[in-house]
Amino acid sequence: MSTNKEAWGSRIGLILAMAGNAVGFGNFLRFPVQAVQNGGGAFIIPYLTCFLLMGIPLLFIEWSIGRYGGNKGFHSTPFMMHSLDKRAIWKYVGVFGIFSNIGIAAYYCYLESWTLSYTMHSAIGTFTGMTQAQVIQLFSDYISIDKATLIPFESIVFFIICLAINIFILSKGLKGGVERVAKIGMPLLIIFGIFLAIKAVTLKAGTDGAVNDGIVGLNFLWTPDFSSIWSPKVWLAAAGQIFFTLSVGMGSIQCYSSYLKKNDDIALNAMSAGWMNEFVEVVLGGAIIIPICIGYLGIDKIKELAELGGLAIGFKTLPYLFSQWGAALGAISGVMWFGLLFFAGITSSLAMGTPVMSFLMDEFNFTRNKSALTFGLVILILGLPTVLFFNQGVFDEYDYWTGTFSLFVFAMAETILFAWFFGITKGWAEITRGADIRVSIIFKYVIRYITPVLLIFVFIGALISPENSDWSGAFSSLFSGNGWPLENGSILKQLTNASLNEQIQNAVDSVTRDELITKKWLINGARALLLSVFLGISYLVYIAHKKRTKLKEENL
Repeated sequence: MSTNKEAWGSRIGLILAMAGNAVGFGNFLRFPVQAVQNGGGAFIIPYLTCFLLMGIPLLFIEWSIGRYGGNKGFHSTPFMMHSLDKRAIWKYVGVFGIFSNIGIAAYYCYLESWTLSYTMHSAIGTFTGMTQAQVIQLFSDYISIDKATLIPFESIVFFIICLAINIFILSKGLKGGVERVAKIGMPLLIIFGIFLAIKAVTLKAGTDGAVNDGIVGLNFLWTPDFSSIWSPKVWLAAAGQIFFTLSVGMGSIQCYSSYLKKNDDIALNAMSAGWMNEFVEVVLGGAIIIPICIGYLGIDKIKELAELGGLAIGFKTLPYLFSQWGAALGAISGVMWFGLLFFAGITSSLAMGTPVMSFLMDEFNFTRNKSALTFGLVILILGLPTVLFFNQGVFDEYDYWTGTFSLFVFAMAETILFAWFFGITKGWAEITRGADIRVSIIFKYVIRYITPVLLIFVFIGALISPENSDWSGAFSSLFSGNGWPLENGSILKQLTNASLNEQIQNAVDSVTRDELITKKWLINGARALLLSVFLGISYLVYIAHKKRTKLKEENL
């Protein structure tokens, strides 16, 4: 029935591809900012706790589901989930494992194309001699629609180039495409990261315009603020970062591991990929942007920049700071920084494309080339709104619903399925079969009891997050009969566009109000588009199930 004859060429290739799937922009742009905003060194305590109680268990679960489903002929999550429990609902829960990859890839490839463009600009010396205001303006021009043509020309060109690169690599398959890129990209990423980290922490005050030593930035980042340790907000941030950084809840890990043989190790492989990601994030990610920015701009400025997020630092600030090192070294450092981000991005986007291709090859007999082109076309169509309407919030809307909400929902569902419906006894046997390390029995109970509870807790926390993250105040308000004051960032408030509605209501002039109303229409349109994609995938799963049922009946 299937044209899918893929296989990994080597164990190291698999581990590097899995690590590449996990290592992404969040390791270098999101993690340092999260640490700054949530207690510095104290953030590591909830972060590592969530890694041990949620991250590693989810890695074990997803590698196990993948290998188990793959040995039954399934390489995408709808039918993998169904193989664990025959209730029809699980097929459609598994749709999240395709939907998330498509939705995230639609905006992720656009972000990835930024790094490609900025690598070129660094190489040709565009940033040399620019003021920071000029660097910021260049970025603003890049993501804005040209008033004459109504098209962000450079953004479109690099987005298409980036998609073409992804399609070409995916068309070469696991061994000849994904694995080969991981074997080249991941070592280069680490080499570039080590170079930049060394340069960052060895900055000397008074040299090249630096006002602080690089070590000041490290001290600031890792000095613990233990007063934050009991804040639910900090724990939610840590849990969210673990999801973001490990790429769990997407379906890509399951797809990659589905190409393993029945007794191939998954325990050591999962641990190796997971800890490699942690090294890149905590050691390298924590040692580049914060020390450099504090070295040149000081601590007060980095606190302001952290509020704007990692993208602002990575694309609006670092190119200017690199240029302080001289034309040649500044260009080299820029190429390394944006090249590092490009490798981090493309190894992740390839992992997003593989489950979609596997579904098409398994269920509809698409060839490898046809499935790669189909994926590229879908991402082009779905991704164009994020390019054209970036400033109107479409990019952020995709990120929230596919890159956050869907991941939590799917991870929560697959954990409950694996531990309680498939059964922890069979699940534990699956995790430990062929293992090259002894997996502590503690994880058996963590997977069954602790991980599901934590996931449910985190999801509920995001669903009803109170104003100013003041949980005690929210409970007091509830018990006094004044209701639960929801934060605008909570899922329930997001659904109702509460923050945007307030902005429209408080708009000081008709022009601003009209712009905000247009933004609301675009955001709701983006949601409708994403919902239609989810329903469309669900329909394809329904058709595929009917085909499988008919084929089974014919063979009886």
